[in-house]
Amino acid sequence: ADAVVVNAGTSAGREDFTKSILEEIGRVAVHGVAMKPGKPVVLGVVRGKPLLGLPGFPVANMRAAEEFLGPLVSWFLGISPRANLRRIKCKMARKIRSEPGFDEFVQVKVGRVGDELIAVPLARGSGISMSLVRSDGDVRIPADAEGVVKGDEVEVFLRGFDVDPEGTIIAVGSHDVALDILSSHLRRVDSRYSLASSNVGSISGILAIKEGICHIAGTHLLDPKSGEFNIPYVISLIGKEDLALMHLSWRLQGIMVQRGNPKGIRDFGDLTRKEVSFVNRQRGSGTRLLLDHELSSRGISSDEIQGYEREVFTHTQVAAAVASGTADAGLGIKAAAKALGIDFVPVTKERYDLLISSPFSRTPAFEALQRAVKDPSFRREVEALGGYELSDSGKIISLEGWSAEV
Repeated sequence: ADAVVVNAGTSAGREDFTKSILEEIGRVAVHGVAMKPGKPVVLGVVRGKPLLGLPGFPVANMRAAEEFLGPLVSWFLGISPRANLRRIKCKMARKIRSEPGFDEFVQVKVGRVGDELIAVPLARGSGISMSLVRSDGDVRIPADAEGVVKGDEVEVFLRGFDVDPEGTIIAVGSHDVALDILSSHLRRVDSRYSLASSNVGSISGILAIKEGICHIAGTHLLDPKSGEFNIPYVISLIGKEDLALMHLSWRLQGIMVQRGNPKGIRDFGDLTRKEVSFVNRQRGSGTRLLLDHELSSRGISSDEIQGYEREVFTHTQVAAAVASGTADAGLGIKAAAKALGIDFVPVTKERYDLLISSPFSRTPAFEALQRAVKDPSFRREVEALGGYELSDSGKIISLEGWSAEV
């Protein structure tokens, strides 16, 4: 052999035998590198031949292979590493935090909004294999940086030459699991288009439309004064010129609790009990605003809630925290609770809409998106998740006649 690769055979745990065996029969040069994902790589030499131990998690495995195995093979062949990779400059769709001291590689989806190429970061994590399936390429955040600011120019290493930014519809805003299903149905309706979502909260999504870094923005903001969803906030934040709202669904929000509800949580007042821990959504999200409204109406201070400052970015992350026992409760949608097999205390029904720039609404891509939203099979699949009602999905909501007061 010219080289030996031990695939999925290295980690930081007690059952990692690659390093100990390599020490017996050869020499370990490196065990652990300053990059994420892919940190547990082991590099060594046996009988004059290079040996690479790659991590088991799929994203870490791929990254380690690209950063170490790929260059080694290129060296054998006498070609430049990554010489055939296409690179493009894009604006980052949202802020990314990164741990200093590590080169971090973030999978992204690339789309064009107006004259700008936009990179949408996908879910991070060594085990999230779908990020590889959906990504167009990756962005490297160097070890001396603490992240990337929204709107910063970044270099994207594309995974292939068939990447088509023109066919990507970029969604930035509130998280909803229906968007993942919509992405699949959009492909079935018209294979030229795909949907890339970045979860930053309703308000940040509305502002992303204003800044021209996305095509659509999911939002579910209740205005307590008027009792209306979304429209007052949209007009207050960015006006109503060249904008439209497309209704996606009504959905049920409530308090997610552990299976069997062992702490007996029935209302927001129970969240103030000392033995109850909470997990929250990030500031600017519609769910966070709903929580603050409900607490205010009951005269409850956020300081009384243990875990109020603990923030996550999706309903699924809230449900996962509750299901794992790291939190007793969290506010979110019924579908996320049902998916993870935990209990749910209903609070309110809310309207989830997609804010759309008028220029995008006149494109074939939007026509395909609207057909997918109106597709009966899409409606049935989403409603089967629990807590959804989609009888009016795809309906355009007029912004005329509304004032800018919220």
